[in-house]
Amino acid sequence: MIAVIDYGMGNLRSIHNALAKVGGNPVIISDSNALLDADADAVVIPGVGAFGDAMRNLAPFADGLFDLVNSGTPLLGICIGMQVLFERSEESDAAGFGLIRGDVVRLPDGVKIPQMGWNELTLRSDTDLLAGIDDGDFFYFVHSYYCVPEDERVIAATTDYGVDMAAVVEMDNIHAVQFHPEKSSRKGLRILKNFVEKS
Repeated sequence: MIAVIDYGMGNLRSIHNALAKVGGNPVIISDSNALLDADADAVVIPGVGAFGDAMRNLAPFADGLFDLVNSGTPLLGICIGMQVLFERSEESDAAGFGLIRGDVVRLPDGVKIPQMGWNELTLRSDTDLLAGIDDGDFFYFVHSYYCVPEDERVIAATTDYGVDMAAVVEMDNIHAVQFHPEKSSRKGLRILKNFVEKS
């Protein structure tokens, strides 16, 4: 069972349907106690929106998320679900979960903000999550901020949008993507399939 966290931000139907399409058994969890009680094989934090709102809405789920991560359960953060895994964001005074050391910063001047549309990946490392993904494959992005890990070794792929930024990060059982795999056609589904198969 893959627990998909419903914290009031994002189109849950899209990620639920995409995970089911690639053979997963997604269950939308909207109650923090249910997450603590769930026998989840993996957990997904999807979402779009502002960092502060996301952290406020996710606060009730924090204990369950930390328990799952500490037990080795695979975690996938998508878009704002990636950003909340970091320590802090320029967008808000709210603290992030700090599961990955580093900051979330605004896209640079000189580019259209938000980045909204297709952009290509440059692979940095060969990981299970990116099996079947090639340099130059395109994915769908919608964001105004991006993640800057303290340790660049966790960056599995980057994308260029005025700056070379982390598009995929992986650290132990923590996986995160800045783009929306559920909106990224066949290649996006391949990433979700890879995650399901790891779970």
